[in-house]
Amino acid sequence: MGILYEKKGHVAYVTIDNPDKGNILDHQTSDEISEVWKTIWEDRDVRVTILTGTGDRHFCAGHNLAPPPGVSEEDLNRIRTENIFWPLAGTVNGAKIGADGSLGDHYPQIWKPVIGAINGWAAGAGFYLMLTSTDIRIASEEHAQFKFALLSQGWVGNGPGASYLTRQISHADAMRILLTDESFDAEEALRINLINEVVPHAQLISRAEEIADRIAGMPPVAVRMMKEFAIRFRDIPVSEAWRVQTLFNTLLTQLTTDGDEGRKAFLEKRPPDFTGGIRPKAPGFPELSAEERALLDETRRELYG
Repeated sequence: MGILYEKKGHVAYVTIDNPDKGNILDHQTSDEISEVWKTIWEDRDVRVTILTGTGDRHFCAGHNLAPPPGVSEEDLNRIRTENIFWPLAGTVNGAKIGADGSLGDHYPQIWKPVIGAINGWAAGAGFYLMLTSTDIRIASEEHAQFKFALLSQGWVGNGPGASYLTRQISHADAMRILLTDESFDAEEALRINLINEVVPHAQLISRAEEIADRIAGMPPVAVRMMKEFAIRFRDIPVSEAWRVQTLFNTLLTQLTTDGDEGRKAFLEKRPPDFTGGIRPKAPGFPELSAEERALLDETRRELYG
C-alpha cells in the first residue's frame, strides 16, 4: 500500500505511506492517491481532509524517476518526445485525469478543504502536491524542509508547481526558490507565507485536527462553494468575481437548509447543526396582481435600494 486512508467523523486522513522510498509518488502511490481523492469527493460525510506522510523524514520526496524495468533510455526519450505531440487519451498535459480534470491525478483539487500536515521533506512532486492540493498548511518545526528540486536538474518541470508557486507567494520569494533551487526550513516557509503555522512535531497532527474539527462544524455546502469560488475565480476581474460570489450566495440561501439553520441558531443563542441539506424543487411563486407587485417592488427597493 502506498496510501493509508482513514475516516473519523467528518474528517478524512490521507497518509502517503512508503517511507523506505521517501514517501515518493511512484506508480502505485499515484494511482492510490488518485482513487482516494475520488472517494473523498464522493463521500458526502467527509467535510475536510488531513494530508500527511508516514514518519518524520518525508512528507513526499517527489516522483520515482527510474524508468520501468526493461525500458531503455533511448526508448524512454522517444516516448517522452512523442508524448508532446500525441498525449494519451484521458490525460491532461500527459497526466492521467483523476478527481479533477484540470490538474491530472497527481495534483488534484477537490472542492473540500485539505489541511497539509507537513511532517518532513516536501520536495519536487511533494512540493507541488502541497501547492496544488492543500489549502491550509501546518509544518513540523523539527523536520519540515522544502525544495523545488527542478532547475538544478536542468528542468522547469511538467507539473504545475511553478505556475502555482508564483501565485501563492511574493514574486521575489518565488523567484529565489525557482532560480536558486535551494532548500529551506519551516521557519522560512512561514516567513514567505507558504505555510500557515509551525508547530513542534509531536503536535503536528493534533493541531491539524483542531483546524479540521473547526471546519467540519461549518456548513459543508457553503464551505465547498467558498473554496471553489476562491480558487476558480481568483484570476478574473473583481467585478466579475463579485457577481459569481453573489450568485453562489443566492444558491446557498435558496437551495440549502444551512443558511436558515445558521440564522435560527443565532437568534435562539445555540450552536448551529449544519447538515448540508438541499431543498427539494418547489412550485413557482403565485402570480401577483398589479397592486401586490407594486408593494413587493417598493419593499425590495427599501431593502436593497
